[in-house]
Amino acid sequence: MTRILALSLALLAGSLVTAEAETAKVTGKPDAAVTEQITAKLSEEGYEVRKVKTEDGLYEAYAMKNREKFEIFMDADLNVVRTKSE
Repeated sequence: MTRILALSLALLAGSLVTAEAETAKVTGKPDAAVTEQITAKLSEEGYEVRKVKTEDGLYEAYAMKNREKFEIFMDADLNVVRTKSE
């Protein structure tokens, strides 16, 4: 019984992540929890995050560091895949 409950909870958690990703694709805006995770991760690296959105299947954060503007692209696991500075 415990295994069935654990499996059910794991499947539910997976479907919630998928649902959030689908919502982000439609709206172009990730939910508040993902935005908070991205902001926290990039703040630890010295960035001041100004805006987070989704584009082309990636999260895109607009941030400042050392008076320079950056666009930081992250995958679904919040790994940085590309950084562009202006």
